[in-house]
Amino acid sequence: MDAKTRDRQLRAIANWVNLATPLAFVIASLGRARPRRGPCQLWIADGYRLAFPKAGAFTIGSMVIVPHGTMDELVRYHPHILEHEETHAKQWAICAGLPFLPLYAAATAWSKWRTGNNYAANIFEVRADLVKGGYRVPRSEMGKSAQRSKSLDAQRLR
Repeated sequence: MDAKTRDRQLRAIANWVNLATPLAFVIASLGRARPRRGPCQLWIADGYRLAFPKAGAFTIGSMVIVPHGTMDELVRYHPHILEHEETHAKQWAICAGLPFLPLYAAATAWSKWRTGNNYAANIFEVRADLVKGGYRVPRSEMGKSAQRSKSLDAQRLR
């Protein structure tokens, strides 16, 4: 087994143990989405029907939930969306499950305050790669986000 496969399995197990993926099944069920096994140790739930949150896709634990359509349709427009969402699944595991929610909310508020939108300075979205996630980021904001990300990487290496 290669390292990437092992890491994905550990992430999937962590997100079951921390109850994030079971929560995703409840939310998918409430939204009448249809869960199925997906690639990269992810679950995909197509056809989510609730109005919140407004997103092309969102991840809870190791499940990617797709409102109003299917992941296959979404991938046609955003070919790297699964890589973006897989990073969010990893973030859920790193944050030990439910603590991800208030941390993500705080990062969203920070981004809204700094940039006027919910994602350009949201560390979770930046780390998951805004472009892969299909975000339309003004060139100036993308540069700022990339700079912040590189700065954080440099600080971590010290």
